Amino acid sequence: MIYQFEPFTLDTARRELRERGNLVALEPQVFDILAHLIAARDRVVSRDDLLEAVWHGRLVSEATISSRLNAARAAVGDTGLDQRLIRTLPRKGVRFVAAVQELAELPPEPMAETGPDAGSAWRAGSRLPAVAVLPFTNMSGEPEQDYFADGICEEIITALSRMSGLFVIARNSSFAYKGKAIDVRRVGEELGVGYVLEGSVRRSRDRLRIAGQLVDAASGAHLWSDRFDGDLQDVFELQERVAGSVAAAIEPTLQQAEIGRLGRTAPSRLDAYELLLRANAHMSEFTGAGMGEALTCLGEALIVEPGYAPAMAATAYCRAQCHFQGWAEQDDQARTESVDLAWRAVELAPGDAQVLWMAAFAIWNMSVSGRGRARDLFRRSLLLNPNSAMALTLAGWIEAMCGNGSEGRSMVVRAQQLNPRDPRGWLMSGVMAVADLIDENDTGAIGWAELALGQNRRFAVALRVLAVANVRLGRVDRARAAVDDLLAIEPTLTISGFFARIPFPLERTAKIYAEALAIAGLPA
Repeated sequence: MIYQFEPFTLDTARRELRERGNLVALEPQVFDILAHLIAARDRVVSRDDLLEAVWHGRLVSEATISSRLNAARAAVGDTGLDQRLIRTLPRKGVRFVAAVQELAELPPEPMAETGPDAGSAWRAGSRLPAVAVLPFTNMSGEPEQDYFADGICEEIITALSRMSGLFVIARNSSFAYKGKAIDVRRVGEELGVGYVLEGSVRRSRDRLRIAGQLVDAASGAHLWSDRFDGDLQDVFELQERVAGSVAAAIEPTLQQAEIGRLGRTAPSRLDAYELLLRANAHMSEFTGAGMGEALTCLGEALIVEPGYAPAMAATAYCRAQCHFQGWAEQDDQARTESVDLAWRAVELAPGDAQVLWMAAFAIWNMSVSGRGRARDLFRRSLLLNPNSAMALTLAGWIEAMCGNGSEGRSMVVRAQQLNPRDPRGWLMSGVMAVADLIDENDTGAIGWAELALGQNRRFAVALRVLAVANVRLGRVDRARAAVDDLLAIEPTLTISGFFARIPFPLERTAKIYAEALAIAGLPA
């Protein structure tokens, strides 16, 4: 069946949602919720109806249902506040209330737009890495454990589908290989994917061990592997935990693999996606020069594809990092342009979790007013993809700066649990250092700051924490050494210049920083 409402077309046979002809990325369960609500639009759909239609009677938490429902709203430009299309009726259920037209076949698709008003057309034109999640092997010798192995795969497919920068093969296609001898290269050719995730489930009494590995389908090389242990007391919680950890680990792994692939192929002409990959490689260097190279690549990407929302958001994020670290001076006009670009990216891709958190970081650090809206963007990003370690870390940072240390720490702890070997672990440690400093746990703050600097010695946030915490503990010599390192990174740094560019929502915290940095020798 094909349904048309507002600018959207939903095709249940193709399992596609399109906005003005452009494909909207949806995870399977979110698609199922949307399709069921539209088909049953003449009545209120209860929680039990959704459980039966989407989860086939399997018990899931209220949080899971709410998360998928919010993602369905976001996909069609609705919110829980507006409820313009999907309305909640307290204690009764939900109902799709927009006018819907049923079609026998798809209407002619509009011509792809170009220029700055290209909407979400970037999705159709950009080549995203594709992955297939193969059925996990049941190593227990107990047929009844097949359901658990299949459930793990379904949860992983759902978690990976939340990532806007990844194309995930549908369950029906990947499960065609269940019970067969697997040649990863052949699977890659038949399904048209560059990467394959495979694994196994083994039971020993009341314990389960799940192993997974990500393989390059072209070379057969293993890119990532890990194992997870748990008990059988809460099978569904274990499935969700494993799926979240796998998704969080695979995201940076695939990005590095794609950057490596680009370096090997050396194409004569780069498209917008490839230029974005190169920019990501430069950004990961975390230097002023690297950020400059990244901005050059992103500028070229937006010339190739002016409506490419990920490149817009990455540009705003990169400029914000340069501003935050003191690598490039930016006047009021430049900052305003960066904030405008961030909001433009959000308008073009409101359902892209990475675009939202990158834009949120830029808006928080670069805008003169309205920084509170950045926190809303972080929340929306985490609704779309709760397994993003970067979104959790940066959102935790902002919450800590706003005095919500407990919430900020819990976000970072979840990020660390999801991906304990994340190459950006220094950022997580830095947020924990800031949270401890604000809560006047100076010894803890120093421990976290030193851990962060052990991974990234150019991280100015950690150096500032070291300076302030050591002053408060009476270790002025150590504080001065931290300020010397800060000035080596940014020779023109002053206290007034620092406060001119770094937002401090808490006046008490700003006063602590100002007094301590002056004692540590930072020029006024």
